[in-house]
Amino acid sequence: MTGEKILLWQEGEYQYPAAYGFVPFLTSYIHEDKDIRPAMIVVPGGAYRNASPSEGHLPAEEFYRAGYNVFVLAYTVNLLDEPLKLQPLRDISRAVRMIRKNAEKYSVDPEKIALCGFSAGGHLCASLCVHFGDITDPAPRYQAVSDRPDAAILSYPVITSGEYAHRDSMTALLGSEPTEEELEYMSLEKHVTADTTPCFLWQTVTDATVPVENSYLFAEACRKNGVRFAHHVFSEGVHGMSVATEQWLEREFGVPYTLEQIRMLADAVSQGRTAYPKEKGDEILADFGLDGKKKEKWTSEEKAAIRDTLKEVGTWPRLAEDWLAKTWQKN
Repeated sequence: MTGEKILLWQEGEYQYPAAYGFVPFLTSYIHEDKDIRPAMIVVPGGAYRNASPSEGHLPAEEFYRAGYNVFVLAYTVNLLDEPLKLQPLRDISRAVRMIRKNAEKYSVDPEKIALCGFSAGGHLCASLCVHFGDITDPAPRYQAVSDRPDAAILSYPVITSGEYAHRDSMTALLGSEPTEEELEYMSLEKHVTADTTPCFLWQTVTDATVPVENSYLFAEACRKNGVRFAHHVFSEGVHGMSVATEQWLEREFGVPYTLEQIRMLADAVSQGRTAYPKEKGDEILADFGLDGKKKEKWTSEEKAAIRDTLKEVGTWPRLAEDWLAKTWQKN
C-alpha cells in the first residue's frame, strides 16, 4: 500500500471560508504491482460535520484485500456553522475526475470507478450518482473528463430532505434557512433517472439515527427508473457500523487522517483565529478523540448487544463485492 496523500485542489481553486488551511485530499491504498484494477473511493460519514475515522481506513482495507485500488476521501465538512452548499459535491466530483484522468498512474480501470459512502458520505456519493455533470471543474485539464461514477455502495445513507431527513446533515450542508430549491436538489430520490449510477444500498431496520426509509426511497426510485441496484436491509444494528467487525467494535480505526480539517479548525480556535472562545479548541479535540485519551463509546452491555449483530450485518462487504463483480461484467 502506498499511503500517498493526494491534494484535490491547487492554490486558488479551493475557496471554502472556514477551511483554516485545510485542503481536501485522497489517501491512497494502491497495490505495489502494476495490475490494472477497479478503483474504490471510500467516503466517510459524520453528518457533514466531520469525516469519521471509523468509515475510512477499515473499509479501505476491506476493498484493498478484495483487489481494489482504494482512495479515502477527506472532503470539506462544516463543524462550526459555515454552510457547505455544493463544496463537498465539488470535492467528490474532482476526486472522480482526477482518478479517471490519471488512471494509468494509479493502475486503475477508468471505466470501473466505484464509490462507497457511509451515512452523510452516502448522501454525497448518491449526490454525484444523480447530479454528475452538474459541476463544472475550474481546471481546464479536467473539464472534458466525466465525473460519473461507474457504481456506488450506499451504506445507511442519508438520502432525503423531506419527512425522513437527517436534519443535522441537511443543516450542515445547506444552513438553517435553505431555499426550497436547495432542499429539492438535495432530496436525491427525486432526481433518479435511467442514467443514474448503479447502486448497492444497505441499512439496518433498527437504525435510530438515519431512518431506514431513506434507503427505501432511493431503491424505489431506482426500480421505477430501471437503474441497476441491490437493496439489503438487516434486521438489527446501530447506525454507523462501518464494516461491522470486531476491529470496528473495539474502535481500532488506525491513524485518524480523515479528521485533518477538525484538527486544523481546533488549532485555529485555540490560537484565537475564529470568533469562538480559545478554550473551545481543546473541547473540539476531546470531542473527536484527538487529545490522546481513549474514550469508550458504549457500556459493556451495549457493546455485547452490538456484538450479537456483527455476524449478520458483517456480510454486507461480500454481498457488495459480488454485486460489483456482476456490475463490471454488465457495464
